[in-house]
Amino acid sequence: MQLYNFFRSGTSHRVRIALNLKGLAYDYVAVDLRTEEHLGAAFKALNPQGLVPALVDGEQILTQSPAILEWLEERYPTPPLLPADLQDRAKVRALAALIGCDIHPINNRRILEYLRKTLGCDEAAVNAWCATWIEAGFEALEVMLAADRQRGAFCFGHAPTLADAYLVPQVDSARRFKVDLTPYPNIVAVDKACSELDAFRLAAPGLQSDAA
Repeated sequence: MQLYNFFRSGTSHRVRIALNLKGLAYDYVAVDLRTEEHLGAAFKALNPQGLVPALVDGEQILTQSPAILEWLEERYPTPPLLPADLQDRAKVRALAALIGCDIHPINNRRILEYLRKTLGCDEAAVNAWCATWIEAGFEALEVMLAADRQRGAFCFGHAPTLADAYLVPQVDSARRFKVDLTPYPNIVAVDKACSELDAFRLAAPGLQSDAA
């Protein structure tokens, strides 16, 4: 498998985590968003949308991180990243979707570049934009984590799930945009627990080959 990705991309980060959790080897193929390599013909031949990540497995090309993660879960079910129980799977998917649908998309690079280049926002305004939506999502997520009395060190249960694969990159993004995480002790605790596992540690943006 080859993962076409960018070190600082949250969607790429979550796929790296899932691949590591499942113990799957892959070739890291860097796509430099800073030079707009993702908009070039070579990458658009893989993904016409021009977005990372793209996962190539033989002749199969997978795009959109939620679809990639679900494919990995179905193709390589051990270890599972979704609980066995139907209701529990819905809970984990809801935690992941809170981040993947309601926080990340409005804070990703193309939105921020529009704010900067088209609307003329300075970096303070861009950071304020990001903080607004991260904080709104984290406030709800913190309540959900606190309400789960059977939860262990992770977002759900006692082992990492897809929810943790989504959360850790978003916490990394929050720190990059100078969001105060003090009001979210449960989120911070989950992030710390994940950081102690090699699957998460090795997926961190700063450890990737294109991070220089």
